This record gives sequence, structure tokens and C-alpha cells, in this order.
Amino acid sequence: MHILVVHNRYSSAQPSGENNVVDQEVGLLRAAGHRVELFERRSDDIATRSLPGKVAVPLLVPWNPAVRSELAGRLRGERPDVVHIHNVFPLLSPAVLAACADAGVPAVATLHNYNQICPPGTLQRDGRPCTECVGSGPLPAVRHGCYRNSRLATVPLAVSLSVNRRRWWSGVERFFCISAAQRDVLVRGGMPPERLAVKHNFVPDPQDRRTGPGEYVLYLGRLAEAKGVRLLMAAWDEITAGGGVGVPLVIAGAGPLEPEVTAWAAGREDVRYVGLYDPEECRRAIARAVAVVAPSTWLEAFGLVVVEAMAAGVPTVAAGHGAFVELVEDGVTGLLHQPGEPASLASCLRRIAGEPARNQEMGQAARRRYESGFSPAVGLERLVDGYRTAMAGRSGGGDSPPPVKDGSTGSRRGNPRGQGWGSQ
Repeated sequence: MHILVVHNRYSSAQPSGENNVVDQEVGLLRAAGHRVELFERRSDDIATRSLPGKVAVPLLVPWNPAVRSELAGRLRGERPDVVHIHNVFPLLSPAVLAACADAGVPAVATLHNYNQICPPGTLQRDGRPCTECVGSGPLPAVRHGCYRNSRLATVPLAVSLSVNRRRWWSGVERFFCISAAQRDVLVRGGMPPERLAVKHNFVPDPQDRRTGPGEYVLYLGRLAEAKGVRLLMAAWDEITAGGGVGVPLVIAGAGPLEPEVTAWAAGREDVRYVGLYDPEECRRAIARAVAVVAPSTWLEAFGLVVVEAMAAGVPTVAAGHGAFVELVEDGVTGLLHQPGEPASLASCLRRIAGEPARNQEMGQAARRRYESGFSPAVGLERLVDGYRTAMAGRSGGGDSPPPVKDGSTGSRRGNPRGQGWGSQ
């Protein structure tokens, strides 16, 4: 097949599982003999723009007419069999759907989060799950300032969701949901169930696998409230007060809570903060772990680090909600703790570190689960099946810019100056 992948790459300053998934799928398809081209924008490039250019970025979030023209021309010239859309925020916009319709090329889209029904895509507010916009509209998100704690910064996302909702739902032949849990929420939010297929992300088979009991408990990911970092710190303090578990906690990653994590870990023998690992360092670190911990407080749509741990034969301690309940078989491939409860997380960490024989059994079961459900062979089969479905059922749609109240052709009034649009 000839596939064109459309993706707005997230800032390189922070780890991005979504960028990794895109890169891995492109590599997988090319290795299988498919022709894959890229149509990309990079959030890193925003920093190089002039001040007026930076100010204009929020205006392009709902609709970027230049992207429509550029992509439509490329599609007409190259004639790919299918377009695979990933992230379009903030520089691409849903105008990519109109470009596909202009050129008559079917589109599929991977839904990496919940931004079809929630402006910031997290289904979380104030550190707790929130579904106030599900099935209604994005006004609550604006009222609460859900994106970066700013009402002004939330407005472009809310406008884009409102004016482009039907364009997404009619212009995409096949949506790839990355978990059944995510699909259920999106259906409740009004998305057409017949276009939503579950396609778990795959993980390349790592060269490094665990061979011994492990050396530490590992947190690997973004240092953010939604990822449960503060919850983990509270749980580990409780463990330490009770005498510890015999191994340290290693935290690898970057994000807004980095200063807090650095200060918390300073001078402690039972905690090591190691900063941001590159992909090879991540694989080696996972293979040396007693367990990987994923204590997210938001409803994760997937959980790539859980599957990476499975591939290395390492069990996981994860929050018992969202996609984790279908990724982790409680007591078999890992343990599920009560979401948001530090005492429950501490109890699970004690169990998984304090029972070496059981830990080994769970690690072996996790590896078998990976081989049957998340290997490259399985991922390739599901990708190609989705493409064939889209190619067999073109529906068009999405061929006109969104309506706007001021009579313009895609921009919105307002000047969201200084809202930190330099990264995602």
C-alpha cells in the first residue's frame, strides 16, 4: 500500500508516547514493504516564529487554510491509497480532513486521547476524572480553564471541537481507538460506533528482557499531576515510614513537576531521580526493574509503558481504571490499585516487591500477554485491516471550512496573547 501519515509532532522537550507510536508504526509498515510518506508539522518550530507568528498560532487551531491547500495538492500529486491522521494540534488543524475530501483519498485516524469530546483530551480536572463535557459540549472546559489552567488558552480547542465535530465524524472512514475503555467513553460522547475500531498500540520486541529479580521499582513517564506522580510520592513516603521494600524507587522523565520531584528525591537513599532517558536507556531500565508503576489519576486511553514492561517480562502496578483494567490482569500480569489512593498503591508495591517467586510468575505471564496481543505482527495485521476497511468504504465529507460568526473564512476573533503556545 501507499500510505501518507499526517502528524503534528509534540515538543521534544518532554517525552511523547504518541510520537513514539507514530515512528514505530511508520517503521513497521516500511519494513513490511509498504510505501509510507509523512506530512508533518513540529511544535518545536513555534519557538522560531516571530512574535506575530506565535500570536497567530491559536487562530490556526480550529482551521488552517494553508495546510488544506498544501496537503490537497500533495495528495493529488502522489495519490496515496489512504491517509492516516494522528495529531493535528496546533499547527495542522482539522483542515487536513477537507484536503482528503478535496483529493478523494480515504482517511483513518488514531485517537490517542479524548480530544474528540474533551478540549484538552484528558477527561480530567483538578487532579480527578471529569466527564462534564462528554455528551454535551465544550463550554464547561472553557469555564474551568481546563487547558493549561487558562480560559483563554482553552477557547481555541473548544471552538475547534464545536465547529469540526461533525466534520471528523463524517470525514474519517475508520477511527482507531487504542483501548476498549476509550471506545466506550467516545460512544457515550456521541461518536458513531460503527466507525470506531479497537486497535491497541504495539511495542517492538526489545532486546533487553528481565533475567533476574530486578533492582528497583521504576516510574517512567511524564512528571505531571495526571500521571499520578504526587500520588506515587505519597505512597512511597508511606512505604519508607514502614521500613521500605528492600529496593529503591527510580523515577525517569521530565515535566512540570520536575522541580518538586527533584527536591523530594534529594538526599534520599531509597529514591533516585535520573532525569529524561532516551529510548535505549528506557528499554534497559525496564528490563532491570522489579516492577513498573503507572499510577495515573486520569483515565488513560492506553498505557504504552505497561506494554513495554510486558514485552520485557516485567509486571506492572497500575491504577485500576481506564485502559489499565484491560491491559493488566490483576494478580496475573501485575496488580491494580485503587485510583487516587496512596495507601492502596503502597500496598500493591509492597506485595509486588515482597513476593519474588510470584513476581517472576507475573513477569512471565506478562510476556505471554505481550506476544499474543501487542507484538509487531499483531500490530501490522490490525493496521492493514483498518486501511483496507477505509479503502473499501469511502464516504467523503469535511470539504468546507467551519462556519464562523464574524463572516471570515476560518479564523476566530480574539488575541490569546501570552498563553504559552510554544509547546504541547
